Amino acid sequence: MLSLRVATLEDKEAIYDIEKACFSVPWSMESITTELTETEQRLYLVAEEEGHIIGYAGAWLVLDEGQITNIAIHPEFRREGYGAMLTRKLIKELFKRGMSEIFLEVRISNVAALTMYRRLGLTVKGVRKNYYTEPVEDAYIMSIIREEALV
Repeated sequence: MLSLRVATLEDKEAIYDIEKACFSVPWSMESITTELTETEQRLYLVAEEEGHIIGYAGAWLVLDEGQITNIAIHPEFRREGYGAMLTRKLIKELFKRGMSEIFLEVRISNVAALTMYRRLGLTVKGVRKNYYTEPVEDAYIMSIIREEALV
């Protein structure tokens, strides 16, 4: 049974393992530790199944805007709807905490993520040229406004 909860510092190793499995340029353990300790300006959630963390999602809280930093589901658990559940929960929590708009960047080639984000009500606002490295690729800037949220 899947459960979603706020991430704690004790989750850092599992989050780091997922980072390495999912991203060509994973965040360092030091970065993850910082993200999990700065709880006033950060919100991280984990998806847990049978005691094992299978995914996580995080955001920065800047004034009244949320900036989603990463959403990752371990490759062995993809295509089960867990990413959408985790993202939906994160968006709801950010709106509860007073965010009026939530942003994220996504690789232009990441069709699965783009499809999920659109289903959750996010729309493309612009493009960041050469935003990603390894490989170099543009990113779409997507956002959702509280009043338009379908989540």
